[in-house]
Amino acid sequence: MSDYFPPPPPEQPQPEHPAPVGAPPPSPWAAPAAQPGRQRTGLIVTLAVGGGLVVAGAMVALVYSLMDSVSDSIALPPERSDAPYSEPYDEEPSYEEPVEPDAAGPPAEKDVTVTKCTRDSLIGWPHADLRIVNGSGSPAAYIVSITFVAADGTVVSDGVATTEEVAPGASVEVRAQGSGEVAAGTKCRVAEVDRHAL
Repeated sequence: MSDYFPPPPPEQPQPEHPAPVGAPPPSPWAAPAAQPGRQRTGLIVTLAVGGGLVVAGAMVALVYSLMDSVSDSIALPPERSDAPYSEPYDEEPSYEEPVEPDAAGPPAEKDVTVTKCTRDSLIGWPHADLRIVNGSGSPAAYIVSITFVAADGTVVSDGVATTEEVAPGASVEVRAQGSGEVAAGTKCRVAEVDRHAL
């Protein structure tokens, strides 16, 4: 096999565009004349950008008209009449009326006794064990608020204990859990007792 390559073909002369009749001769420092095919490139780009803007505008108008027709088709509730009504509404109110504490029997505070006041040996959080005896004449539920008081008299934590229905004369045992570490010797006090007749 030979390493011989044939010589390259001779350069072909490029056709020159003659200058128009009566035009001054071209300057040797002037830029070369633009090719005839490139003069249309600007026109093509302008038409493409213009066409894209027209299509985008048509899409926006279409979306707007669709959204407008959808909003018209959504059923709105009927407007309220300003005419006075002759009968009250039969609907019951949507809120629950608060249950009043039972006033019958001895004060609710006398129903609650703290049977144990201590703090957890691992995390130091306080809790109070309570015994509740319903001293009223009807079934009742209880909400008992407990405060945990340091030796100097400052309140360091609080807790809440609740019960479900407790029959008259019956008793239940519940726990009010405090939060946060407290010092040893912290006392438990009954702050408030709500007794609700059922």
